Amino acid sequence: MILKMESNLKIKEQLYKQCVDFVEERLITIQNQIKEIQESLNSETKSSAGDKHETGRAMLQLEREKSGQQLSEVEKLKEALSKIDVTKSSATIGLGSVVFTSKSNYFMAISAGQLKVGSDKFFAISPNTPIGLLLMGKKADDEIAFREQHFVIKTVL
Repeated sequence: MILKMESNLKIKEQLYKQCVDFVEERLITIQNQIKEIQESLNSETKSSAGDKHETGRAMLQLEREKSGQQLSEVEKLKEALSKIDVTKSSATIGLGSVVFTSKSNYFMAISAGQLKVGSDKFFAISPNTPIGLLLMGKKADDEIAFREQHFVIKTVL
């Protein structure tokens, strides 16, 4: 039983690490975009075509705002991950749960797409997604209907 518990924790730890890596990668990409936009704004020199210059600056400002919003979203993802304790398990599905079903496997954390641990595939999903909302609070052997598909929760870690 202890070996199984250790194995379960390893799955959860690996999924958590992959989510952290996903967020860090997005963070670096967005920070690089912001840096490039700032450099473009700084190097933009006033030319004889004043309207063209102003339009270029306005477009760069919009890009900077968009990148700022993306940065804010990534910070929210980091915050959500910080609330997960990979050392704890519960019979009830909640934030940080690993869920095995008859159709797919899920990690209730953030929306980070498909992850792999060994030969097993998992979908990292936010509890606020439609499937996440259906799964929250459920237990092993509960049946779920989602988009005309029915599946059974096998195990919750």
